[in-house]
Amino acid sequence: MTLERVHASFDAQSMMTTLGAEIIHLDDGVCHIAAPILPGSLQQQGFGHAALTFAIGDSAAGYAALTKMPATQEVMTAEIKINLIAPAAGDRLVAEGRVEKPGRRLIVVTADVFAEQGAARKKIALLQGTMIPVDL
Repeated sequence: MTLERVHASFDAQSMMTTLGAEIIHLDDGVCHIAAPILPGSLQQQGFGHAALTFAIGDSAAGYAALTKMPATQEVMTAEIKINLIAPAAGDRLVAEGRVEKPGRRLIVVTADVFAEQGAARKKIALLQGTMIPVDL
């Protein structure tokens, strides 16, 4: 795994750029992504939209999986489930993705998403899914 490879892949995602998201931590089997809750990312009650939560959770899990892949492969989401457990109230969201079980055909991943307001932090969602290797 090379950190540069993961960062280059992340930087190529226009969705993450649109959301103002950034990788804030990257290690073997782990990726944390933060995104501000911008005015364009709100739902009708003023909380961060579930689409923002899902997007950074899916990406954090996917990039955690990519750290386990050889240079000849990328990953794609085959399926992922989200449980929204609290409103996304705060200044930013942080998704902490990790690989639960790496495999040659399937990589099982999870991500926890937290809303942060100043020093306060609250878990708002959890995701679990499967990534698949894709040859470049």
